[in-house]
Amino acid sequence: MDSGFKNKLSVEGLKYSINTKVIVDGVSLDIEEGSFVGLVGPNGCGKSTLLKNIYRVYAPTCGAVYIDGKSVHKMTSKEAALEMSVMQQENNIEFDMNVFDMVMLGRFAHQKMFHNDMHRESEIVRAALREVGMEGYEERSFMSLSGGEKQRTLVARALVQKTKLIILDEPTNHLDIGYQYQIMNILKSQDMTVFASIHDLNIAANYCDRIILMKDGKIIDFGTPEEMFVTPKIKGLFGVDTQIKTNSVTGKPNIIFLPTI
Repeated sequence: MDSGFKNKLSVEGLKYSINTKVIVDGVSLDIEEGSFVGLVGPNGCGKSTLLKNIYRVYAPTCGAVYIDGKSVHKMTSKEAALEMSVMQQENNIEFDMNVFDMVMLGRFAHQKMFHNDMHRESEIVRAALREVGMEGYEERSFMSLSGGEKQRTLVARALVQKTKLIILDEPTNHLDIGYQYQIMNILKSQDMTVFASIHDLNIAANYCDRIILMKDGKIIDFGTPEEMFVTPKIKGLFGVDTQIKTNSVTGKPNIIFLPTI
């Protein structure tokens, strides 16, 4: 059903400080429904902190976050889990469980006491594990997995929530090149709005509809990959020289990083 809101996610004047240090400084942004938006910036610029304010790990010092016009920070945990799924960069768990149960945690907001079809719930989990290449790992201990296997398991957990918005902090972190593109292809194929911080500029260029550039806690620019990934902007953001070519197959920018000699 059409919610009536063009913007799936809206952030208005969000500021987050620790003591007197401003980490996120008055950020406002809109993510259109159905779009795939990448958040790009140097380490320490506030990307993860901004995302944590959006998915409620932190409460903003001031400002607000809305999904379909509803305030995220006024939702219950269950309400928020039905609106957005999240894959964090750090996932420290206090006790171990197997891969199947780890992914099943993503279904908790959909479960009603004594009324769930557990066969259907299990099929949803197994389908997600197949999609991320983790079929056959169901009984493996999560803690025994490699970094890349853990990452793919957590993507599956986010997918089984069946939300229309997914927030991801460095989703291809710890993955080898094959799985990086597999996961991005999976995310791109979903019928959902995707907002992800991405460290690999070429991956961001290939998969994102829009790019948001962040530096020193502020949004400094936004636009298409073609508009954002140009030599002066990359130099200003990361301090590195680049050459930009157009990929002859995809038509997307191909960023070549030049060594300093």
